[in-house]
Amino acid sequence: MTKKQLLSQYPLNWKNKGFGIKIFCSIPKIATGILITADKNLVLVDPGDGILRDLNREITPAQLLSISDIFITHGHHDHVGGVWALLTYWRVVRKLSPVNIYYPEGCVEIESIYSAFSKVYSNTISYRINLRKIGNSRKIKASGMEVKPFPVLHREYELSDDRNVNVPALGYKFYFTDMSICYGGDSARCEPLEKMVKGSDLAVLEAGFEEGEPEGMHMSVSEAAEIGKTAKNFFLVHVPQ
Repeated sequence: MTKKQLLSQYPLNWKNKGFGIKIFCSIPKIATGILITADKNLVLVDPGDGILRDLNREITPAQLLSISDIFITHGHHDHVGGVWALLTYWRVVRKLSPVNIYYPEGCVEIESIYSAFSKVYSNTISYRINLRKIGNSRKIKASGMEVKPFPVLHREYELSDDRNVNVPALGYKFYFTDMSICYGGDSARCEPLEKMVKGSDLAVLEAGFEEGEPEGMHMSVSEAAEIGKTAKNFFLVHVPQ
């Protein structure tokens, strides 16, 4: 599988017996946007820029209002850029049911978005926002599914120099009935990711490595495909455009 074969393929769809995923896009440094369905339940993962537009085309206003769980793998802008738009939309349409935002411990971006949103709109927010800070914890029950977070390896450059540092980052494995979808978020090759991918009905793996990058940031296409083959099916995403 070459890089050329992976480009211009969005959206990606997979569905089996009421359990499915739609990846609207996953373009490094631009945006990610993922919708997971389990019967009538909907979960958002890494809602980057444009997610509100994509959801408006994909689901009904009532379904959009019904969403109660959002999972964030890490705080980079291409994975959280649509959070503010979602929160504001729900305020405008007077959503009443609460929203849970699950995110890795140390992800200051989500906490900052929540803090700023609460400050701007103060007591005019019609629904409750629950921040759920998580580590490598046990399975979480959410929207008719069980979700297992697991640590992944993702690094970024510090602005002041050429050093790169660890980013608080998680992958998630979603379980519904006897099926599972494993999403690694942004991650270099690491043991927890390989372990969780193995045997999954679908694995969604990033292949965002670019020539000249240091180790620990992203996987290459060949690395991601090698891991993906241990699942029953796999998608490679986040390939540089």
